[in-house]
Amino acid sequence: MSTNKNYLNFLLDQLSSLEGITYRMMMGEYLIYYRGKVAAYICDNKFLVKPVPSAIKMLPDAEYDSISIGGRKKLLRVDNVDDRNFLTNLLIAIYDELPFPKS
Repeated sequence: MSTNKNYLNFLLDQLSSLEGITYRMMMGEYLIYYRGKVAAYICDNKFLVKPVPSAIKMLPDAEYDSISIGGRKKLLRVDNVDDRNFLTNLLIAIYDELPFPKS
């Protein structure tokens, strides 16, 4: 099952206070970029982030999901997508721990 475009638009609206949010479609799913770094994945209508230390700290009870975009990845599922401030603060918190994409 691929992600519904309405779900993508909802999440983009939730993150609209952040400058530098872009997205790219990949195999029916979406990569969310924040200031040039892959910050999140939207797969099967789930919002997922890399399990970097600050994400684990902010999401201590989050479940892990595995995806196969660009190789097999184990990511944290963010269930609290209705809280705009939480999502914004989450991406700000994880930014420094994320790598820039390979060229």
